[in-house]
Amino acid sequence: MFIKIAQLFLSLTILVTLHEFGHFWFAKRFKCRVDKFYLFFDFLFPFANMMNFALFKKKIGDTEYGIGWFPFGGYVQIAGMVDEQMDESLLHTEPQPWELRSKPAWQRLLVMMGGILVNFLLGILIYWLALFTWGKETLPMANVPEGLSVDSVAMQMGLRNGDYITSLDGIPVNNIKRIPYDIVMNGVGHIEGVHADGQKFDIAVTNDDRAHILKNIKHTGFVTFRFIPEVASIDSTSFAANADLKAKDRIIAINETPVTYFDELTTQLKLNRGKKVNLTILRNLDTVKTTCQVSEAGIIGFKPKPYKLPKVVEQNFTLGEAFVQGAKDGFEMINMQVRQFYVLFTVKDAHQQVGGFYTMVQQMDPEWDWQHFWMFTAFLSLALAFMNFLPIPMLDGGYIMFILWEMITGKKVSDKVIYYANNIGLFIVLGLMIYANLDWARN
Repeated sequence: MFIKIAQLFLSLTILVTLHEFGHFWFAKRFKCRVDKFYLFFDFLFPFANMMNFALFKKKIGDTEYGIGWFPFGGYVQIAGMVDEQMDESLLHTEPQPWELRSKPAWQRLLVMMGGILVNFLLGILIYWLALFTWGKETLPMANVPEGLSVDSVAMQMGLRNGDYITSLDGIPVNNIKRIPYDIVMNGVGHIEGVHADGQKFDIAVTNDDRAHILKNIKHTGFVTFRFIPEVASIDSTSFAANADLKAKDRIIAINETPVTYFDELTTQLKLNRGKKVNLTILRNLDTVKTTCQVSEAGIIGFKPKPYKLPKVVEQNFTLGEAFVQGAKDGFEMINMQVRQFYVLFTVKDAHQQVGGFYTMVQQMDPEWDWQHFWMFTAFLSLALAFMNFLPIPMLDGGYIMFILWEMITGKKVSDKVIYYANNIGLFIVLGLMIYANLDWARN
């Protein structure tokens, strides 16, 4: 867990610092005075006058650079920026030449767009370099000879273990890992394929189906490649350890019922919850029999791994090809963020899957994996760019909305309106953040 948290902490530190640098760079470019540039907050966010102290600070020119004690984000304090923390008395004074509010609309727009632009370009840059360094892996249906293992939601829809999903709404499946996301995000209406017995199927997908897929996807994944399991490791305090199960063993029968695939194994264990079962084990070339208690949860306490991994398709890129693919992946990710909002309002209970820090930690690799780290950082950078572009007061998008209104109508929104709108926006954003970070309780 520590490695997961450390990876997320490093990723967010990089993204927040560069996001704020985007605002800082444009502000300095247009000769705005920048009073502070902080990584983390030097106050109890969002209360600007509570517990004010920094772990480190140094003033260079007009700007105080520092590291705050509250490890949550960061900020740039630009003179004359009308926000919820601004001294209200300044609303009754004339804008000064060094203040942001005195600058032309196009300059203020670029200052507020700075962080979004940096996050967007950074996401594309990381995708580009990661694809050039590591390439890309996909798992096409053709490379899964044993078919798919499906969860309870998929079974209720009509899928079976051993199925081959060949297309979604007539579009061929090129990567089985994308199947549930395409069904939910792209509003797929039909799943086409072939059952293990050779019978073709065409399963209609409803909005209720999408809701159930979304609810379970974090835990079961909807579908995955079907595999023959062997024991990877054993919990030393588990029933499996007491049954003398060993690494690299393969359980081939439970109570004389043959089990070849992992889904068959878990089914038999669940049917025998709370009971003692007879296990037939293949150990090297020998057959071993033993007895083992099954927990009330239907597990015995070992971690499985595939006896033989399916062959993934590895795609390598030249520097130029990686840039094109990285840009394509980046724009696809932004498009995915837009579709997520549509899903939130059209798929039942989709809001319950909104995640915060807990969800992000769970998505990190338990071992330090630079490829996974940078790909996740690219995704998060683009997600932050999109979220900050939302027209909610207090977010960058809220300021952009007011500035665009001014540029279109020629009428500047008063500083007082922006100030109080930001205070309202603060409570909206805080409410959303609190709800998102209760994901550990919902899950």
